[in-house]
Amino acid sequence: MKKVLICLSLSMLIFGCKNGNSKKDKEQEEEALTEERAEQDSAVEESDTEEGDNDEEGWVDLFNGENLDGWIKYGTEEWYVDDDGTLVCESGPDEEYGYLGTEDEFKDFDLKAEFKQEADGNSGIFFHSSVDGTTVSGWQAEVAPPGDNTGGIYESYGRGWLIKPDEDKEDVNMGEWNTMRVKVEGDKVETWLNGERMISLEDEKIGESDGQIALQIHDGGGIKVRWKNIKIKEL
Repeated sequence: MKKVLICLSLSMLIFGCKNGNSKKDKEQEEEALTEERAEQDSAVEESDTEEGDNDEEGWVDLFNGENLDGWIKYGTEEWYVDDDGTLVCESGPDEEYGYLGTEDEFKDFDLKAEFKQEADGNSGIFFHSSVDGTTVSGWQAEVAPPGDNTGGIYESYGRGWLIKPDEDKEDVNMGEWNTMRVKVEGDKVETWLNGERMISLEDEKIGESDGQIALQIHDGGGIKVRWKNIKIKEL
């Protein structure tokens, strides 16, 4: 009888140990899963923020802060450098489209620029573009007042909007300096506004082309945008 009781006691003890270990293992597994999910969430958040590029090597100033050397003016709208060394684009009396395009053409590149919206009007950064008079072909990274899809990609005289930012994305700070980044490499286009990724797009037609960088003044009048620190790195 004593042997039976001893055996039962040992069995219960072993079962209790196994059960305890099983519970502990389960808690450890749940903890590991929680940490894995947290890392995945963090990775998603990081993917929506600007990729750091603190290496100044390879960056070239497109705008020298003094004059419009290296640029071509299209149309009758106003482009000038003010006393603070910022580039100003402003609607002229004709209130038509106007463009300021680079003399050079680019294919794969990373571009950064700061802009300040001072009036309720539409502008943009064109890439892989060509301008004939005031007719532009190519793709535009939108620059516009709040609520008007800044950072989205629009194809002029073609398919129109290819992609717009989600509604919960960063928006333009009206009357303040904002930073726009446009990266084009092969078929892939990405834009960031004030450090937040706005869109990521892959488009074969974009990958097959190259062309000028161009700043836009939309028609309709009432537009005034300031630009500075326009830099590009060819990839």
